[in-house]
Amino acid sequence: MREESFVKRVGLPRIIIFFFIVGLFIVGSFIGVDLKRSFIDVLTRFGMNAILVLSMIPMIQAGCGLNFGLPVGLIGGMLGAVLSLELRLTGIGGVTFALGLGMLFGAIFGWVYGLILNRVKGDEMIIATYVGFSFIALMNIFWVVLPFRNPESVMGFNGEGLRTTISLKAYWEKAFSRILGIELDTASELGDKLLIPVGMFIVFAIFAYLVYLFFKSKKGTTMTAVGSNENYARAAGAHINKTRMLAVILSCALGAAGMVIYEQSYGFVQMYNAPQFFAFPSVAAILLGGASIKKANIKNVLIGTLLFQGILTMTPTVINTAIKVDISEVLRLIISNGLILFALTRKEGGK
Repeated sequence: MREESFVKRVGLPRIIIFFFIVGLFIVGSFIGVDLKRSFIDVLTRFGMNAILVLSMIPMIQAGCGLNFGLPVGLIGGMLGAVLSLELRLTGIGGVTFALGLGMLFGAIFGWVYGLILNRVKGDEMIIATYVGFSFIALMNIFWVVLPFRNPESVMGFNGEGLRTTISLKAYWEKAFSRILGIELDTASELGDKLLIPVGMFIVFAIFAYLVYLFFKSKKGTTMTAVGSNENYARAAGAHINKTRMLAVILSCALGAAGMVIYEQSYGFVQMYNAPQFFAFPSVAAILLGGASIKKANIKNVLIGTLLFQGILTMTPTVINTAIKVDISEVLRLIISNGLILFALTRKEGGK
């Protein structure tokens, strides 16, 4: 009975995936995979993506479904980042400025996005996908015409329009990641060092705790009530549209923050169509963690992100090493979309 309750509580799919990842590490040790590097890579990817996955919670709890329109918030983070670069800000100050300004833009864009979703109740996830793709296309025009002047950001031919990829090396690359970061030597001939990004984990912990506190507040409780039973919440005096709007704004602001954290860890700001498919791994991760389209919590974010990034990192690494052919991108697409398809067919978060 105790074993059955554990399997039911954790979920059989998550147990299988966990042991599959452990198996990949074991197999990797026999075929020459650098296990230390792979393990730290999993941790780093967790830190890079955790806030993006966390941004799914407000919309799920408010009954708006999975936020497939996450690029709306991501573009806010991208805008905050390029404006920080335009002002030549560096270090902790530069990334903090990008984070704050990005969340502000994410909230503004989320307000417009929320107006749209309140008009299409019941079809939010379908419409959100098109809203996200359309907003990316619209911003592609603005990235070309906005008057940016930083030589490292603009295209080299005539100094107009942003580059496709902008380096953060001279500005705030790994600014958060290096806070209390632990460097480890590797066996590589290049003499490079591995970084355990403790600071990035601290930033995620702060955001996760703030989300936890919000859902313990009156507004957070109201949001959960609206998502659970809209008619009951209305009878209790909740303003449905305003609550849904707040959820969308929070989700987009968190998405913007997640984008800045991702960028500082990655070391580059990717422009134009880069955020087009960011929503799908975040959706897959939170569903894999045990969330459903109506209920999610921080535990789902932690478990889902670790499992998803673990399988997404180790599977291509082990297979590429075994067959000596790079098929990592194909595998990532198969794994990401396969996990979304599987999770969405489960009635209660994949159990």
